[in-house]
Amino acid sequence: MLIDYSIRSFEVLERKLTIVEKQEVFDVFYKVGRRMGVHALPLGFEEWQRMRQEHLSRNLARSHYTEDLFKQYKKHLGSVRYRILLEAQTLVVPPRVKELLAFRKFSLLSPLLGLYQVSRSLKMDWLLKALILPEKYKAEIKALDIEP
Repeated sequence: MLIDYSIRSFEVLERKLTIVEKQEVFDVFYKVGRRMGVHALPLGFEEWQRMRQEHLSRNLARSHYTEDLFKQYKKHLGSVRYRILLEAQTLVVPPRVKELLAFRKFSLLSPLLGLYQVSRSLKMDWLLKALILPEKYKAEIKALDIEP
């Protein structure tokens, strides 16, 4: 899931990754998994893709745990941030997950992505972040920004 979401989120915010770049993402997560002692990891990106597709088609189901998870998201994020989360998820989840969660095919955030990309190029993305990020995490999140 982390490999898939890393690739999908980068592609939503930046550009499509090449197969070599996707393999690099896989390699990073593979190394982390090995260091954590996780066994039965796929040995390459193509094998991971097959395993991921199989998992998506066979092992997913909507349940009361799903409903509770989303209730907890709403409780802890508040209504506005919860809606943003749902729209962001709509952008990055695989089609099978969209189907299970009854997400629309189109996210309301899609038109705003261009605005975000322009704000980043003008170094004004801090303004958008200031609007949506919780106050107590702003300093920590700002510390994650990498200056070119």
